[in-house]
Parts: sequence; structure tokens; C-alpha cells
Amino acid sequence: KNSGGRGAGTITAGLFLEEFVDNTPWVHLDIAGTAYLSDGQGYLPKGATGVPVKTLYYLIKHH
Repeated sequence: KNSGGRGAGTITAGLFLEEFVDNTPWVHLDIAGTAYLSDGQGYLPKGATGVPVKTLYYLIKHH
């Protein structure tokens, strides 16, 4: 499942954080759904996946 349901949690969190950044550029990344596995899947063991780490590293390095 890659959905947070009907509670609008992602946009609510982003709007909450926006109240504290003033004019500072920022981004809210909702990575909770891919960051941890309760059970292993294929080559990914149970626990923290590190799924977004390579993407974030590339983004920071090249921009």
C-alpha cells in the first residue's frame, strides 16, 4: 500500500511545516511509506530500507 488514506496527512504536514520556514526555500518529502518494511520483500530485509537515500544524495550533489 502506498497511500495514507483519506486523512490528508501529507498535505496537512506540509502546510504545518510551511508556517515555520518564513522565506526559506524548503520541501516536504513524504517517504514514510517506503522507508520501513515490517516484513522483508525480495532483496529488501525487514526494517529500514534506505529507499530515498540514493535519490536524495544525487539531488543534493547535482543541484
